[in-house]
Amino acid sequence: HQRLFFFTSKGKAYELKAYEIPEAGRNAKGTAIINLLQLDPGERIEAFIPIKDEHFDRDLYLLMATRNGLVKKTPLNDFANIRKTGIIAINLREDDELIRVILTDGNQEIIMATRFGQSIRYHESDVRSMGRTAMGVKGMDLQDGDYVIDMERLVEGADVLSISENGFGKRTHESEYRIQHRGGRGIKTMNITEKTGNLSALKVVTGEEDLVIINSEGVIIRIDTNEISKTGRNTQGVTLMRVEEDGHNVSVAKAKKEDDEISD
Repeated sequence: HQRLFFFTSKGKAYELKAYEIPEAGRNAKGTAIINLLQLDPGERIEAFIPIKDEHFDRDLYLLMATRNGLVKKTPLNDFANIRKTGIIAINLREDDELIRVILTDGNQEIIMATRFGQSIRYHESDVRSMGRTAMGVKGMDLQDGDYVIDMERLVEGADVLSISENGFGKRTHESEYRIQHRGGRGIKTMNITEKTGNLSALKVVTGEEDLVIINSEGVIIRIDTNEISKTGRNTQGVTLMRVEEDGHNVSVAKAKKEDDEISD
């Protein structure tokens, strides 16, 4: 009975009830999301957040990040009523896209990362609350040709996991990322070279999860995050997944640890 919020690249929010999604087995093909939501042409789902009814009784926010480095914080209650055709979650410029949305309590530390390997850590209180149709404020200043690829909630004592397009990755302790004010260029999170390729994902991990990586050839690999080398910010990491000459990583996600015991 949870409400499932979907956010698209064009800055719109859609809603489904959990029971509206067809149930299927692990090996089933599944249902195309376009058959469940009334998406506009060219829209892609970029974020998915399950919401419980009790969340609306608390002072919670949806924090959004765009490809061009803008961030916006909007009260969750502004999304209490979502039409079947969707509602505006953020007003975007023509050349911008929504890339990430996270549920927060307004008191979190946030880290953003860019394609060229830059990152910035700032307190969420630096972003004032604003309505759904607002455009947001600058979260990160970008170099020419650079764009934001990820945003995560930072947890004290956790590691920042940086992964490149060519399959290189590493963990770096969060203490190496000093708190700054939003809107700056930030600091390096990974040493980007021709060998590593550009940064493709940044995740905050505690060692209690697995990492799932999918490349452009359709190959998938699952790794225990504890097995990934821990090094400083200004390093390129080690090979996590080999890719073909013209290939690259296309998706990275965290998952619950896999059970080593396989029953017959």
